[in-house]
Amino acid sequence: MFTVYFLIFLAACFAAGATGGLFPPGAWYERLKKPVWTPPNWLFPLAWTTLYLCMSAAAARVAVIDGSGMALALWALQIALNTLWTPVFFGLQRIKAGMAVLLMLWAAVAACMVALWQVDMLAGLLFIPYLVWVSVAAALNAAVWRLNPENLGENKT
Repeated sequence: MFTVYFLIFLAACFAAGATGGLFPPGAWYERLKKPVWTPPNWLFPLAWTTLYLCMSAAAARVAVIDGSGMALALWALQIALNTLWTPVFFGLQRIKAGMAVLLMLWAAVAACMVALWQVDMLAGLLFIPYLVWVSVAAALNAAVWRLNPENLGENKT
């Protein structure tokens, strides 16, 4: 049963990740000023694939355990917010709104990690890299916001 749940959660993750193909960074993002510590472009698909595998394994582990309702509800919330960020930031080109989504995502991931941990310690541990990555993403979004005040709230294509 774990495998079936894992594949279902993985499908949800890759549906969220598909927004990257629908709303690629493009020329707008390339023109933005970014901090020197911005991760290289090749790292993003590698990181997200690894994170989606960990997230799916965590959810599948708790899905078979009684009393996992809150953890799974928070998992659903975080994947919804995860899905939302790319269209907001890259699609709508809204840096501030992207930051707001990331702050909500960070809180949802942290809450989900705690809820997972309470049901299954390994499931909670599997969310630690995700929380770290979302923290880096939030710092990057904030730096882009600070470095590009002329792009705030405008849709530049």
